[in-house]
Formats: sequence, structure tokens, C-alpha cells
Amino acid sequence: MARPRPLPSSFYNRPTLIVAEALIGMVLVHTVRGRRTAGVIVEAEAYIGEDDPACHAAPGPTRRNAPLYGSAGVAYVYLNYGIHYLVNAVTEAEGFPAAVLIRALDPIEGLDLMARRRGLPAAIARDPDRRHAICRGPGNLTVALGVTLARNRANLSDSPLVIEDHGIAPSGIEWSRRIGIRVGADKPWRCTWAGHLSVSR
Repeated sequence: MARPRPLPSSFYNRPTLIVAEALIGMVLVHTVRGRRTAGVIVEAEAYIGEDDPACHAAPGPTRRNAPLYGSAGVAYVYLNYGIHYLVNAVTEAEGFPAAVLIRALDPIEGLDLMARRRGLPAAIARDPDRRHAICRGPGNLTVALGVTLARNRANLSDSPLVIEDHGIAPSGIEWSRRIGIRVGADKPWRCTWAGHLSVSR
């Protein structure tokens, strides 16, 4: 079986809600000093345009949100509330600001390293009933994978931070309201792998 390859930039150059659903079951991979960590995407949220009050593009173009206005298929990484880095995949045509926030992963590669980065006991990485918590939540997954602002604007098709297709099909998809935000929470733009233990609670 051939090694899975990163998704092409054309995958992201589509309506954001379509991309958000298509990302469920894909694998986010980060390589640091030759060591890969990876997890299956089980939760994602769409942020679409300047009319979306929760999107970083709501105030218009700024230095911080510039990646949102750029080419589809690059990473938009930012520091949230001065605490956590969050990673997004930029979508749609250049000039239209939109992205998908990766909210949770099912860890599948480099679990020991991910647990150590999270400050969790090594036993969690080897326990199939507990490992689901390692990458549950958008801030937790970036800590586990070692993703920082250094990956802002990274090409998700050709960089140390990529999203791959491993042929994993979710058993079901659910849409719900976005969570963890103060405005725009009424929009049902949160997509999850139905019933998966790694999805945020």
C-alpha cells in the first residue's frame, strides 16, 4: 500500500462548509526534527467571511488575519487568549477570508511524544480507553503535535505540517452550533464524527 499523500491545495479551494465536512477522517500530521505525530480529524468548525462575527476577518484585513485572505491550503495559526495556539486550514478563493478550525483529533502516531508534550502520564498513550483525551480540544491538539506560530502560513500540502488522506471514512457526520466563542455561536458550522470519543464535550 502506497504511503498516504498530503491533500492538494485544490481540496481547500472550495466552499468552507464542504471542506469542513471533507476534513473529518483526514489526518493532521506534524513533523519536528524527524519525528511525526498525527491524528485523525474528528471535529472541525467553519469560519466564513467578514460577515461572520466570529471570524477573524470580521474587522477587515489586518496583519494578523492576512493568511485568511491568501491562497487556500495554507495554515492559519494564531495565539488564542494568549494561552493556546490554534490551527486552521484556509479555504475558498484568494481574497475571500475563510478557514476551518481543527478542533479535535483521534491520535494515531507518536502517541508517547504527544502525551509527554501534554504533560500526561505515558500510560494514557497506551490505553485505548484513555488516549482519546490527548488531542481533544483545539489548544490541546496543537500542544500535543508541537504546533506553534512558526507554522503560520505553512503549506498544508508541502511542509512539516500537512493533512493527509489515509482512506478513513467516518461512521457518521453531525453538524451543530459552534462552541467556545462569544459571538456567532448560533451558526451550525461545527462538524463532528458522530459519537467519537475524541470529540470535544
